[in-house]
Amino acid sequence: MRGRIDWKYACALELTDAGFDASVLCEFRARLLEGKQEAVLLTTLLTRLCMEGLLAGRGKQRTDSTHVLAAITMLNRLECLGETLRQALNVLATEAPDWLSAWLPSAWAERYVHRFEEYCLPAKKDEQYALASLIGADGLHILTHIDQQTEWQ
Repeated sequence: MRGRIDWKYACALELTDAGFDASVLCEFRARLLEGKQEAVLLTTLLTRLCMEGLLAGRGKQRTDSTHVLAAITMLNRLECLGETLRQALNVLATEAPDWLSAWLPSAWAERYVHRFEEYCLPAKKDEQYALASLIGADGLHILTHIDQQTEWQ
């Protein structure tokens, strides 16, 4: 509490507040258990979290973070995939601009003009897979045109 601004903010303390010693929490916990009030505190906390919309009522709450990590991993891979293709297009635009502009689909300009970290990537898995498939198909399209190119200008 003494060195953490976030805890001071959460407890509505001034930034200059000295906070309290960790032993205070131990004493508070002991008094809570001694008075058998832990259920009251938990119920009050859960009620307040539900009122604030931070917790859904009457549902199962996951206590592990594996689903969050899996979602982040998928979005990270999707972002890397899009950035890889965007970088390839940027290099081709620099090295062979006439060749690229001759066959480049117009929809790609909108899709690959900005960095993928700036996009709001889809939240639903089926939409994420659809975007990954689209980027993969675009990459295959580029490789096919490169393979068909017989002479570079």
